[in-house]
Amino acid sequence: MARYESVLDWVGGTPLVRLTRAAEGLRPRVYVKPEWQNPGGSVKDRAALSMLRRAEADGSLRPGGTVVEVTSGNTGIGFALIAAHLGYRSVIFTSSMIAQEKRSQIAAYGTELRLVDTFVPKYHPDSLRSQAERFVTETPGAWLASQYDNPGNAEAHYTSTGPEIWQDTDGRVTHFVATVGTGGTISGAGRYLKEVSDGRVRVIGADPITSSYVGGDGSQKYIEGAGHFVHPEATVDEWPKALDLEVIDDYVAVDDQRAIDAVRRLARTDGILAGGSSGVAIVAALETATDLTEDDTVVVLLPDSGRTYLSTYFNDRWLVSTGFTGSATDFDAPTVGERAAAARLVERDEPLAAAVRRLAAEDVGDDVVVLVVHRREHRVLAPHPSDVVGWTTPARLRVAATVAGSVQPAGPRLGTGIGLADPAVTGWDPADGEVALVLDGGRVVATLTWAAVNLEPAAAGAAEVAR
Repeated sequence: MARYESVLDWVGGTPLVRLTRAAEGLRPRVYVKPEWQNPGGSVKDRAALSMLRRAEADGSLRPGGTVVEVTSGNTGIGFALIAAHLGYRSVIFTSSMIAQEKRSQIAAYGTELRLVDTFVPKYHPDSLRSQAERFVTETPGAWLASQYDNPGNAEAHYTSTGPEIWQDTDGRVTHFVATVGTGGTISGAGRYLKEVSDGRVRVIGADPITSSYVGGDGSQKYIEGAGHFVHPEATVDEWPKALDLEVIDDYVAVDDQRAIDAVRRLARTDGILAGGSSGVAIVAALETATDLTEDDTVVVLLPDSGRTYLSTYFNDRWLVSTGFTGSATDFDAPTVGERAAAARLVERDEPLAAAVRRLAAEDVGDDVVVLVVHRREHRVLAPHPSDVVGWTTPARLRVAATVAGSVQPAGPRLGTGIGLADPAVTGWDPADGEVALVLDGGRVVATLTWAAVNLEPAAAGAAEVAR
């Protein structure tokens, strides 16, 4: 049994576990590396420790200083526990969209959690990054980790994760599969494995289908910590400096539903409770393994535990409400789809007169709800809820068109998302929003009005949205 003199000595040294039932019928050996065995519960503990030690060494972070980072959660947890142990103040900037479990864990270490939910491009003055940079500028002794561009990120995995995999497989690993995200894990571990094997090990990048890394449209996804998002108003798609593109041999794109299904299935078949980004890696690994032989060994890095996502990916109510597959819902009641109308879209930057002409040509009625969305250039999927900035109607647009300008939301209230297969909403108060977004697979496919919900079922009709 290992004994550590501090919590920092606990970071790293995670095991390999062979998949049995999940990989049944596949010829190669498939091992997972459960990174939640780190003290903070994720692979990001390695990077956080490496980046912080590097900052101490070069003088960027001095005793009594403040550790600052922008994160989707796990890196913030890593910094929070390390800062607590070493006596630094820590301030984490993140969004309320991340799992509540992550936010609670960050706060438990005494870290100051600053939630920023403005949906703006990276370099906008109100963005997460801009607010963090402004805080650092105004706070003496503050250090911004900048995990996406920090060389200490990949270095952590070159010096620990990669060597562990090589040693624990006795040098037999042939394929390494990991999600991309900041690029640190796959770049560092992948580079080590390629060097030590003289190029024999193939590195597979697993990413959400929307990620621009795999040629996706850059739109938002529901899998935290993986992929690369590009704000619809951004003028450039800037990739992290921590990502070494030359290390990755192949990419596998995985949609949110398959990733969620994979981790839910893994818990039931192999007793391994993994997070959503692990599902992306598992799907990619099993797809890769179908073309391999008994001589191959696949190692899949699982970034964090499913314990952090019990309120989301493992919660049937959440799955149904976001339009993903769920199983614990009473579908005897009329479903939302029976009362919804297919989503009609106009772009916020679209000239008013052009929007009015287009909707008239499409024969959209004057009182039909029309969603106002961010610029749709390069977007190929239905909108993510974050793309929607409000709603209006053709009648309101026609009145506004007498004034030069572009489309602006006119509807006073927009409700939260409702799953397409959710039972009909009861007790909906107009104060909650006169219009709600109807989601299928997390994407906006229809709208539901308060009036439609409060019609008698017989009068509601059957305008079910085509899936």
